[in-house]
Amino acid sequence: MVQEKRTLPRRGETPVSAATIYETIRRDIVRMRLRPGERLSENELGLRFGTSRTPVREAIVRLVDDGLIEVWPQRGTFVSRISLRAIKRARFVRNALELGIIREAAELGLPEVAFKQAERAIAEQREAGNDPDRFTDADDKFHRTFANAIGYGDIWSIVESQKAEFDRIRFLSLPEVTPVDLLIRQHRAILKAVVARDAETAEKILRAHLSIVVETTVALMRTNPDLINDDAGESL
Repeated sequence: MVQEKRTLPRRGETPVSAATIYETIRRDIVRMRLRPGERLSENELGLRFGTSRTPVREAIVRLVDDGLIEVWPQRGTFVSRISLRAIKRARFVRNALELGIIREAAELGLPEVAFKQAERAIAEQREAGNDPDRFTDADDKFHRTFANAIGYGDIWSIVESQKAEFDRIRFLSLPEVTPVDLLIRQHRAILKAVVARDAETAEKILRAHLSIVVETTVALMRTNPDLINDDAGESL
């Protein structure tokens, strides 16, 4: 694990909170800076964040609850392998919520400011090139725009909380496996259908769009079987 050099907080400074540690480690796991199977050391994390082991342990407990970290007695703490079961659950949540969001956005009509935000997100994806961080940030911005436009930003937060394994697959696959150009074309088609108030077409394209992660996961299982846990109980 590459450690970020940091000195201990000076007297009078606010110590790094467990919440900040949790968010930072979670982001590193989701963005594949910490890869499945990688061992984590509480001492090293304490040095990284300039804090005691107590907030580090609190953060680790939350990450264990999220399924992103595993603690094995007598062995240590490790980043969990990507769970097919969690991907299946996340796909269910995204289909249930995002398809409803996109349908309502098409039925109600998209405000001009939201249209421009969605267009900008697509442009940022194109500009991202082979940078998975920039591409994924823009991808999330595109999807979140529709929820915010119809006043359902809080519902998008539910999607965010469930899609960590989705995101790990995305970062593992970009840019070699994920069909980036296809994703961008689908985004343009979704936006066009919403603007035209064609809810059926918008929903159909979004459904196909969300299914790509399944194809990507199957491909990655062949090339990275050590990183993915086939715990779904049945095929995706």
